[in-house]
Order: sequence, then structure tokens, then C-alpha cells
Amino acid sequence: VQLVESGGGSVQAGGSLRISCVASEYTTSLNLMGWFRQVPGKEREGVASISAYGITTYADSVKGRFTISQDVSERTLYLQMNSLKPEDSAMYYCATTGRLLKLPTASRRLAQDYYKYWGQGTQVTVSS
Repeated sequence: VQLVESGGGSVQAGGSLRISCVASEYTTSLNLMGWFRQVPGKEREGVASISAYGITTYADSVKGRFTISQDVSERTLYLQMNSLKPEDSAMYYCATTGRLLKLPTASRRLAQDYYKYWGQGTQVTVSS
């Protein structure tokens, strides 16, 4: 599975940005699609995930500000980011687990070890 992110850029604090990820394959079987982010010198962290059935999970740091969604017909994953803060600045990566036998518990849906396929990332920079 190839994943290609787009839509990153620079925005002022309080602004909004939507990033996208187009997948070469998009399954309707049980799986997770997710967004992760990483800043230099820090570990990559999970931001949000969505299951094939639309079950969403968010990191506490983005709840109420970010919305993950998907368009299966377009094989596209989105992340709408509102009320952006400078600490949201990072490289954002799209990832997918591939087919799963069962959905992980909520506390595990942003665990990187579930995700097999990764995109190259798109940079988001939020200035104060």
C-alpha cells in the first residue's frame, strides 16, 4: 500500500489547515487509518485514527480541535486541524494497519506497532 500525503504548509496560530492522504488501496475490511506526527528529536506520536466503520480515536492534545475523516470512494484520508497551536508544528504522517482480525482497544488504536504502511509525510508549521 502506498500512501501520499499533501496539504501541509504554514499557518498562524488559531488558524486551520486540512491535510490529505491518498492510498493506492483502500479496504472496506476491518482496518485502521491514522495520522501521526513527529518533530525532530522527539518520538513520533499518534494524533488520530479511524476504522473502516468510522470509529474515531484522538490524542488528548488534539481532541475538540482536529477531525479525522475518510472518503472511501476517493481512497482518501483527511485531517481537519482547527485552532492550531505552535506546538502542533510537526511532520504529519499517514499510516494504515492493513487488514486486522479485530479492532484494538481504544487505548491501543494510536499505537504505532499496529501500523504497517506509512507515507512520506507533510510538514505543518504553526507560527505564533
